[in-house]
Amino acid sequence: MKKILTLSSIVCLAIASSCSDKFLDVQPKAALAVTTLQNKTGVNSLLIGAYALLDGWATAEGAYRSYQAGADNWVYGSVASDDAYKGTIAGDQPPISLIEQGNIQSDNIYFRGKWRGMYDGIARTNDVLQALAAAKDVTDAERQQITAEARFLRGHYHFELKKMFNMVPYIDEQIYNPNDLESTKLPNKEDIWPKIVADLKAAYDVLPTRQTQPGRPTKWAAAATLAKAYLFQKKYAEAKPLLEAIVASGQYKLVDRYHDNFRAVTNNNAESVFEVQYSVNDGASGGENGNIGSTLNYPYGGGGVTTCCGFFQPSQNLVNAFKTDANGLPLLDSFNASDVPSDQGVESTAPFTPYAGPLDPRLDWTVGRRGVQYLDWGVHPGKAYVRDQAYGGPYSPKKHVMYRSDVGTNTFAGNPRLNANNYRMIRYSHVLLWLAEVEAEIGDLDKARGYVNQIRKRAANPDGFVKNPDGKAAANYVINEYTTTWPSRDVARKAVQFEQRLEFGMEGHRRFDLVRWGIADQVLNAYYATESKKRIYLNGVQFIKGKHEYFPIPLQEILNSKKGSQETLTQNPGY
Repeated sequence: MKKILTLSSIVCLAIASSCSDKFLDVQPKAALAVTTLQNKTGVNSLLIGAYALLDGWATAEGAYRSYQAGADNWVYGSVASDDAYKGTIAGDQPPISLIEQGNIQSDNIYFRGKWRGMYDGIARTNDVLQALAAAKDVTDAERQQITAEARFLRGHYHFELKKMFNMVPYIDEQIYNPNDLESTKLPNKEDIWPKIVADLKAAYDVLPTRQTQPGRPTKWAAAATLAKAYLFQKKYAEAKPLLEAIVASGQYKLVDRYHDNFRAVTNNNAESVFEVQYSVNDGASGGENGNIGSTLNYPYGGGGVTTCCGFFQPSQNLVNAFKTDANGLPLLDSFNASDVPSDQGVESTAPFTPYAGPLDPRLDWTVGRRGVQYLDWGVHPGKAYVRDQAYGGPYSPKKHVMYRSDVGTNTFAGNPRLNANNYRMIRYSHVLLWLAEVEAEIGDLDKARGYVNQIRKRAANPDGFVKNPDGKAAANYVINEYTTTWPSRDVARKAVQFEQRLEFGMEGHRRFDLVRWGIADQVLNAYYATESKKRIYLNGVQFIKGKHEYFPIPLQEILNSKKGSQETLTQNPGY
């Protein structure tokens, strides 16, 4: 028989008198032992890692992409609603096209990307709590603070999964065993709202009203997120005192100019309740700490902002929603009866006259359109900024885009599309409009109107209007407050919901709001019927009530959930 000498046997033969297998017990150089992290420094490092998942970017290219799991949910909340088209061209990122067109299948890689991103975040929060339990050099006060921050994050990540997929497993540090790959293979038969609420309430009870570092949640960030969780369950009475406490704190206010919520130089302003923090030129590889989840969503060309990539184009329906009547009020029932004229099919070198009718000024901070100043890049040229008008329409996204004056400072040196313009996940305007929603549902309609009017009054500030180079308002902006009592809860509800669309357009909330309000089938089916005349790929698209309120559990995750031969995850109804 041929004798094979291994490296260890060769070494042993050479030094037989002292050889043993102890030399094999070497810690891997590219990994940390668990015990190394069971101290204050290690725990805080793990906590920073848990925060890092807020932007959806965690793993190497190819596992999942940031725009599948990004914080702003632009695919799931906006493109899958009546706010936006996928944009670009038909053959680019076809999984998004399938979602937009209602061809929603469980093997779509985007759903798995979001699932994995959020469960990666949950795993990191559980790592924090497990290491904290063994750490000996942490004071009681520090332990409480770290626990509260970790539970806030864990509640947030589960919340994202809940609103996406509904029936999902809840995994905490007691369930999660890093040494047992089967420990997280749980059935998804339990409604996890109570556990999300428990995490967020635990955070609310402990977190301070202010943090020294931007990006860490405060007591009020936890209160707002907890109130939002109650609103998703239609528990208005439970949400109300939390939202009122935020107002009573006096810590927040609406900033004078609406667009100061969408500029890197005004990150973490007085309106910010919770922001996902982005940074650039900080040593991170490839600028990955910038707003990488939106890296596709810029004007395509025209010698202006960028040459890539033309995604995330506002819908005509959204643009129409910003029309106002002669009194400066929204057209709640008739906004989509006619279109705000666009330059669809008009070359940038050909004449075009922008719409002269009355408009809500928030339109031109939400949508880039022909003939209107595009931040500080100059007047939007129309077709030259759009990759394929015939497919994706004539408009450009705007809220997350960097200013020309940001380039080189608040943009990544290697790719200006990666910038430091934070994502404002919860603003004080959310708090006010959620309070308006609560009052419209179970309270005083005049109070609801008052909250809405605070939002409209800020929007009406002429100092905050988009202005063209001549210093004049870029359009006929006409906006006023509601001056008469709403005659019924139905009218109040419609006005409040409409205001939320105007205030938060293109921010990734729309589809989730329609679902929680119970009107997604009505609104989206009306949208598809009208919009399909402009975007033929929407012909025949239907939102099926009882199915499409939630996306399917990713097929690969169901297959991966097997214990033995039995799958532990169950698919959502209708898929």
